[in-house]
Amino acid sequence: MSKIITASVGLLLIICLLSCQAERRKSDAELGLNPQQAQGRRVYDRECIRCHEPYSRWGTRGPSLTGLYKKKFMPSGIPVNDDRLRDVIMMGKAKMPAFNRTLTDQQVTDLLAYLKTL
Repeated sequence: MSKIITASVGLLLIICLLSCQAERRKSDAELGLNPQQAQGRRVYDRECIRCHEPYSRWGTRGPSLTGLYKKKFMPSGIPVNDDRLRDVIMMGKAKMPAFNRTLTDQQVTDLLAYLKTL
């Protein structure tokens, strides 16, 4: 009986390890990103990813941004459009810091282009 339990636990462990592998990060080309969107992805990776998961329904410290442009409103109730998102990015909101001293206007424009692909 203990051999069966040991074998079952071992098999279950192998199945868990195989199913828990992290998905390989896709390249810009695999995602079909144009040069501006790819640049925005680099800005996102440098400034945003620590709080916002790009391809998950869950954020780490902030909300997920997956499908953001498909929604009418952000979780805060602010309408989703380039002007409002630019304001939030540059000025901050609640727990989100302001990036007006960190990002240029062009970097924010590139970032917005990338966010539309999520």
